Amino acid sequence: MPLSPLDLDPVALPADAVEVGRISEAWGVQGWFKVHAHSASPEALFSAKRWFIAEPIHAAKGQQAKGWPPRKLHILQAKWHGEGVVAKAEETPDRSAAELFKGWRIFVPRSSFPTPAEGEFYWVDLMGLRVINRQDQGLGTVTDLMNTGPQTVLVVTPEAASVDGDPAAKPTSLLIPFVDAFIDEVRVEDACIRVDWQADY
Repeated sequence: MPLSPLDLDPVALPADAVEVGRISEAWGVQGWFKVHAHSASPEALFSAKRWFIAEPIHAAKGQQAKGWPPRKLHILQAKWHGEGVVAKAEETPDRSAAELFKGWRIFVPRSSFPTPAEGEFYWVDLMGLRVINRQDQGLGTVTDLMNTGPQTVLVVTPEAASVDGDPAAKPTSLLIPFVDAFIDEVRVEDACIRVDWQADY
């Protein structure tokens, strides 16, 4: 009988662990599985040879997380297949074993990410950065990133707690394309992004 994730030894997530995707389904008969990557550029999945996995988030009504501790997979190979990513681990010798890992979330230590090229950034490094325009007006904080296909878009949540003096109103997020035309400078060390953008765009 193939091992399930719960048969593996529990481990602790590294302090710098970043959720990069989830296992979607078995692929083929030799223990490979498909990966739904959170980023369009999942280099971290290819560079890390140890993936930490955590239980699926149960979205069905009435289901709660079980509180299972994370486990660790030893990755033999991860690669592109078509427009997606597939991988094989020591712990998934055949299709039956791979099927048992469906839905488990994948974490990789930030320290395992390959060094980005100059002018390139990982989404995890942009989250939480303060966005300031050329007029030194604070526009808010990066709370999410959207991949629209041709480009990435920053989702910037305004810092103001109210809109037009109404504390019940929810601030409208700004959507700023992450392209040279609008991004003047990214200073991760200063937790700041300077942009050519206005709050009323």
